[in-house]
Amino acid sequence: MIAPTVGKTLLISAALFVSLSLALILFSPSFQFSQTSAISPLLERAQIWSLRRVIEWRPCNWWLQGHLSVLPEKSNGYIRVDCYGGLNQMRRDFCDGVGIARLLNATLVLPKFEVAAYWNESSGFEDVFDVEYFIQKMNGFVQVVKELPAELVSKEPFRVDCSKRKGLFDYVETVLPSLLEHRYISITPAMSQRRDRYPLSAKAALCQACYNALQLTYKLEKKGAELLEAIPKPFLALHLRFEPDMVAYSQCEYSSLSPASVQAIEAARGDRKPWTGEEARLWRSRGKCPLTPNETAAILGALSIPTDTNIYLAAGDGIMELEGLTSVYPNVYTKSGLLDGEDFRNMHGNTKAALDYHVCINSDSYMATYFGNMDKMVAAMRALKGLYKTLFLSRRAFAVLTSQGLKGNSLMEALWKVHRDDYVMGVGSALPDCFCEFKL
Repeated sequence: MIAPTVGKTLLISAALFVSLSLALILFSPSFQFSQTSAISPLLERAQIWSLRRVIEWRPCNWWLQGHLSVLPEKSNGYIRVDCYGGLNQMRRDFCDGVGIARLLNATLVLPKFEVAAYWNESSGFEDVFDVEYFIQKMNGFVQVVKELPAELVSKEPFRVDCSKRKGLFDYVETVLPSLLEHRYISITPAMSQRRDRYPLSAKAALCQACYNALQLTYKLEKKGAELLEAIPKPFLALHLRFEPDMVAYSQCEYSSLSPASVQAIEAARGDRKPWTGEEARLWRSRGKCPLTPNETAAILGALSIPTDTNIYLAAGDGIMELEGLTSVYPNVYTKSGLLDGEDFRNMHGNTKAALDYHVCINSDSYMATYFGNMDKMVAAMRALKGLYKTLFLSRRAFAVLTSQGLKGNSLMEALWKVHRDDYVMGVGSALPDCFCEFKL
């Protein structure tokens, strides 16, 4: 009776040895970057979050040290930042404006947010962000005022629009003369301007504004906490962009869409006609076409995200073809499905986007199908909080791999390898202006 027992013990020991060996191979750095592996596809495609990261993005030490230099006693004038677009585009422009104000030794006036008829939107800066908190946190970085002095309060600012300028230019050379002449100007920052040429004091002001000083109002924080509490845990926050205007803007065409989706896209196109022929192929291969919900579900499957995962959908109400996702991942939740009450029904673009932002930066994991202003901001805030389960799904990889004729398991394996390397190397996970790369 002893021999069978010994044999059984040896078999168990052998099985444990094999399991441990596979685990060591699976999670070793050399495995993460190898292009081929003897491990079976099932084992190789462990859930993406189980991989050990090699690089993390954290706030740079020079920024965390503080404002770096004392503010000059005399200001050169007052600057108001005029912000247009969605909430996170306006946030980006405002943060740029804070850096410019410090660069030009100007006093910052609270910004003007666009009144957007498209969203029935009239929320101002003070409706979204806590003004007193912002002023307190910016103390020493840049001077901020809620009201202009008496001699300027009745005047409109002199408009300096930098947003359409092409290439690089110098704010000191092009904007400071107007500030000194008029004493009160409004600006829209240029997207093309390189912030790495700012002095550290201006960069620190920008970083402080973007990541430490912009806190939602108490009312929005409370509503965001209510929404967060209502989502089943744990959950993945998914920022999915497949609205008619987004698809129309991309100038991409899709096969097999429903007649209703096609009609909605055509209504949103205007003068933007879709690319055709070789131009369409090249455009798609560059990753310019939004992922459909069905394509998104396929990539989630390739990353071994379980189909019973709770998913919070951070998006507007106009997403098309959503059944392509929900037919595979049925546990999908939205703010409109979880919140009720008059206060929520009265919310529009900016304040609703603020709720999505709050949920995304506090989610267990975050994935985005786009690399827009919200995605960059959320990724950076999650890095600031030490939440690194963050990944951008690759539109380019999906387009290239499918154009090569890959499908089924071959496509799943290829998608896994692309996103595996992006995740372990932290590719695109944070903005470079205020964050530095740390090797683990």
